[in-house]
Amino acid sequence: MSKRGLKHLIWVVAFLAGTAHAGAQKYEPLSASVKSQMSKAVADAAVRQAAFAESPQVQAWLAEMSRRLAKRIPDQEYREDFLNTVHYESFRAGLDPELVLGLIEVESAFRKYAVSTASARGYMQVMPFWVDVIGTPDHNLFHLRTNLRYGVTILRHYLDIERGDLYRALGRYNGSLGRPEYPSAVYAAWRNKWTYGLPPGSLNKNRQVETSGPRKGT
Repeated sequence: MSKRGLKHLIWVVAFLAGTAHAGAQKYEPLSASVKSQMSKAVADAAVRQAAFAESPQVQAWLAEMSRRLAKRIPDQEYREDFLNTVHYESFRAGLDPELVLGLIEVESAFRKYAVSTASARGYMQVMPFWVDVIGTPDHNLFHLRTNLRYGVTILRHYLDIERGDLYRALGRYNGSLGRPEYPSAVYAAWRNKWTYGLPPGSLNKNRQVETSGPRKGT
């Protein structure tokens, strides 16, 4: 094998290893009301920053998450935009932004243009069929806000289906309902790397995880 071929093979192996948990949400028919609700959620105009984002607590959260994410996303301006978007879209969907960061780490390792073997795309590894189901043809799943909005809307949908059971909702999100590997990986990333107020790695990976919405002060 040539050096060029070997380098390509190493790149492919590394790429696939980085997307081992990449999502493959499965198409399921939606009722007209659910489809309408999800379509509205992804179509609503977004503000650049929620009013509460100016609070000292949120600014402290953004600063700490930016510090933790610096090695993954070196560009400070883009990193801050990314975190502001995660924070805004997560709260808009009634999700903990730290959970969403944990999911993104497992799904795409914070790679904007990640594509799984199942064709899931972007940070939150959204399957393209969702654009046909709840979106419009001009929606680009590699666009930062579009990808995050689809991702949190889909996870919120699965949480509603599972009546708040986050373990099962994550299984649906990944297309691995009933298997522990993916939910466990997201829990571990969430609780050991992205929980605000505690240093990364200080929490037990097997700790029981709440399935409620966001906590106060984040």
